[in-house]
Amino acid sequence: RHEMIVADELLEHSRGKALIADSGYDSNRFREAVRNRKMRAAIGSKPERPRKLPKSRVLYAKRYRVEIFFHSLKRFRAIATRFEKTARNFLALVQIACAWLWLEG
Repeated sequence: RHEMIVADELLEHSRGKALIADSGYDSNRFREAVRNRKMRAAIGSKPERPRKLPKSRVLYAKRYRVEIFFHSLKRFRAIATRFEKTARNFLALVQIACAWLWLEG
């Protein structure tokens, strides 16, 4: 139940033509809320759905790229383990890691 409260808050602040999310956000209620905002839902279906719902492969591929980026960030042990406890220092560490990945790219 708590997860949907967070999902509703994320949706409240979202803008654009589509919402891209993984199967954790798959519910009929959430999909309807996305449609009510005039957005297209590119959400993976949960395994327990009797029939998988269609999703745009092009849009869902963008989600995969974001996931790969976060995987790359977690190569930095201090980020993966949340070594820095203050938000300011953690953000600085994430920014340095992002710059490093961009320069590697």
